[in-house]
Formats: sequence, structure tokens, C-alpha cells
Amino acid sequence: MKYFLSTCIIVLMFFSCSEKKEKIYPEKMPLTESVYASATVQPDSLYQAYSIVMGILDKNWVEEGDKVTKGDRILQITNTSPQLNMENAKLALQLARENYSGRAAVLSSIKDEIQAAELKLKNDSINYFRQKNLWDQNIGSKVEYDTRKLAYELSQNNLNLLKKKYSQTKNELETQLRQAENNYQTSLTTTNDFTITSKIDGTVYALYKNPGEIVNTVEPVAAIGRSDKFIVELLVDEVDIVKLKIGQKVLITLDSYNSEVFEATLDKIYPRKDDRSQTFKVEALFTEPPATLYPGLSGEGNIIIAEKEETLTIPKEYLINGSKVLTDNGEIEVTVGLQNLESMEILGGIDEKTAIYKPEP
Repeated sequence: MKYFLSTCIIVLMFFSCSEKKEKIYPEKMPLTESVYASATVQPDSLYQAYSIVMGILDKNWVEEGDKVTKGDRILQITNTSPQLNMENAKLALQLARENYSGRAAVLSSIKDEIQAAELKLKNDSINYFRQKNLWDQNIGSKVEYDTRKLAYELSQNNLNLLKKKYSQTKNELETQLRQAENNYQTSLTTTNDFTITSKIDGTVYALYKNPGEIVNTVEPVAAIGRSDKFIVELLVDEVDIVKLKIGQKVLITLDSYNSEVFEATLDKIYPRKDDRSQTFKVEALFTEPPATLYPGLSGEGNIIIAEKEETLTIPKEYLINGSKVLTDNGEIEVTVGLQNLESMEILGGIDEKTAIYKPEP
């Protein structure tokens, strides 16, 4: 009697446990395998603007959210000393130009001296050769002949010296003018260093300094990016990065747009891993972006790496050790394929008529 009761209890326990196991059958359905990534929206060509000089911020020419074009002024740093240097360089340049080609040009006075010397040489030449002809005919005195000859030779030497002086002075003035122009351009560049301008057409998204604060060369002073084009920055785990290729479809959900899904295309893969987060950064471009976007909007992305319109699948929770399922005949080895967060593709080992059971935790 005791043996009969024990057998009944064992049988009841077996059937009770069997009834508790969840049984399903594999189903054919569409399956998409994707790589998950955290997403952040950023303006295209976003960059941090830095100053190459140190000083006190004098003025913000724009406000956050303002549209700018390339070359527009963003911030002004106090530049009293460079401004004075520029004015001095400008005055020196004006003086050099005046000396070289202005009304009071030094070369003009030397030209006048050359013209006077040429006239004197011509006159002394006439007197000398006239006296020489007379002396050759034994007419006149030797003293008078020597005097005319000396005057002629002195006029020749004087004219030659003036021409050399003209050439040398011209070279010196040209050099001074070029130096003055270079100094002025340098002073302009130095002055421009104190005015931070936009490098692109876009929007000022951030200003990090207020007038009166110290500006250095280490901290950024502004953030500027495109207004008409946004990118999606995605952080991908290192185990998934090898599955990605340029051109793959990306499905984006943003917290600001609830459950709405936006389609994008993988556009860039950065080859360097972030050692702190153990992730790789990739970028995607919206196919049809949302109507309104702001820098820093966050969400999630799923990068599609494979799709099948119909395939045999089971829930992932019914898989044992990654390659087995529990059936009426015990554990059976299966061949798996694509997978997503919920389902796993079955390529072989069971079919639609095979009942499988959820393994006990």
C-alpha cells in the first residue's frame, strides 16, 4: 500500500511539473538583426572656438541662437596695445610710401640734382673741348686748359656719384616700404587675433564667456555649428563594431518625439575606440529629419545589419546554452542564425511542428 501511494505521488508530481512548463511551437515571421547604440543629435560641422591670445573679453557680438555667416565677428577681446601698434605701423607705412613716391619724395630731389649735374657737365664739357682745341693750336695758357679739364672731370664724377646715390636711395626706400607693409600686415593680423570670427555659415549654439571674464588659449569661448544639417552620433559596443558598414539603415528614436521612429543611414565610422566607455563612435544622417532639432537631443538607435522577410524563429528565452532547445524528446541541438533582442532564427534541428518548452530558470 505504501509503495502504491509513493508511485502515485511521483506520477502526480511529474504531470504537475509538465503542466507548469510553457510550451510553444516555432513560428515563421520576419526577422531583423540590428546593433543597438545610444544616440545623440548634434549639428553638422559643430566646433569649439578658441582664442589664440589671452586677455579680457570686451564684448559678445552675438547671442546664443543667432545665425552667423563665415567671417562674422563672435567675440571681441580687449586689444589696446595691439591697436596702438597697428596705428603706429600704419603711420610708418604712410611715411614710407610718401618718401618713395609722394610729393616730398627723396628721389625727386636727387633727380633734380642729377639734372643740374648733367647741365653742368654739358657746359663744362663744351668749355673743356673748346679750350682743348685752342691748346692743340698753341693758343691760350696751360693754366686755363688745366682748369677747364679739372672742372669737366669733377662734373663727370659728381654726376656718377649722384646716379649711384639715386640707385642706392631707391633700393633703401623700396626696402623700407616693403618692411613697413609687412609690419602693417603683421599688426593687422595681431589685431584680428583679438577678434574671434565664425569659420562657417551656421548658428552660435553656446557662448562660454561673459564680458569682463578672462579669456585664455585653453578653454573654448563658443560653440558653432551648421543650422540646416544635423547628424546622429551613435556609440557602439566594441563587440558589434565589426558588423557595421557604411550605408546600413539606422532606425532612430528620440526621447523628445516619444515612440516615433526616424530612418537614417550610417555615414561614418570612427576607427578609434574610447578606452573609457569601450565604445566606438559612428555617425548617421537622417533620411527625413524631424521638423525641429536641437543639439544634444538623446535617444536610441538600431543599426540594421541583416533582414529576412520570413524565417523560422523562436523566443530567445527558450534557447538553452545558445544552441539547444527542450522538446518532448529532451534537449535537441539546433542551428541558429539571425537574432534580435527578442527572437532567434532557427536554421536547422527543429521545425514548425516541434513543441519546445521554456527552460526552468
